[in-house]
Amino acid sequence: MFTLFYKEINGFFTSLTGYIVILVFLVINSLFIWVFPGELNVLDSGYASLETLFIIAPWVFLFLIPAITMRSFAEEERSGTLQLLLTRPLSDLQIVTAKYLAALSLALIALVPCLLYFFSVYLLGNPLGNIDTGGTWGSFIGLFFLAAIYAGIGVFCSSLTSNMIISFILSVVLSVTFYIGFEALSVLPVFNAAGTFIINLGINEHYKSISRGVIDSRDIVYYLAVVSLFILATKTKLSSRQW
Repeated sequence: MFTLFYKEINGFFTSLTGYIVILVFLVINSLFIWVFPGELNVLDSGYASLETLFIIAPWVFLFLIPAITMRSFAEEERSGTLQLLLTRPLSDLQIVTAKYLAALSLALIALVPCLLYFFSVYLLGNPLGNIDTGGTWGSFIGLFFLAAIYAGIGVFCSSLTSNMIISFILSVVLSVTFYIGFEALSVLPVFNAAGTFIINLGINEHYKSISRGVIDSRDIVYYLAVVSLFILATKTKLSSRQW
């Protein structure tokens, strides 16, 4: 499984996909944090906070992670190498997990340079270090888990089709549904009685909870459960070829 994981990671950077994803992620966030004027600009707001990063990054990941994962299985099937991959001495679950971890690792690599934003705002605080450290680290953890779900959704959507564009669109739509879709449904009058339950099905409620700096086991269980659901769904889709 490690060999396949390494092959996937290596493929991101030999094809420049990895570099482009990281660059786009950092540039877009940097523009909103430091360049574009307005309330989201740290210098204009006058507050030592990275709230802008944690508002913008989920939406940037919403498109970048599907772009990362759209070729996971779709490209293999289109090129005819999927059957060869399935004949390797690896279980379907190991194949899915290797591709999933490779996509998630690239998202994590893109997040690591964002620590520079933290140290910059830390130094800009008056007095020095006047930043909500607990909330900031909680938000970083929440952003990582959010990326983990996006990656799971993306890999699953890639297993459904051999067309990478269709895989990308499906992944974006499903990610939007999990991010804010349930929250939007919960405000409809017909769902008034089950509003809280429906909100808790979405990512955003748990993302906001972790962003407060308190790691609640219910949020961790939610993220792990959703990721596991999509990994198992992808594994089932691969296994269905043998039925």
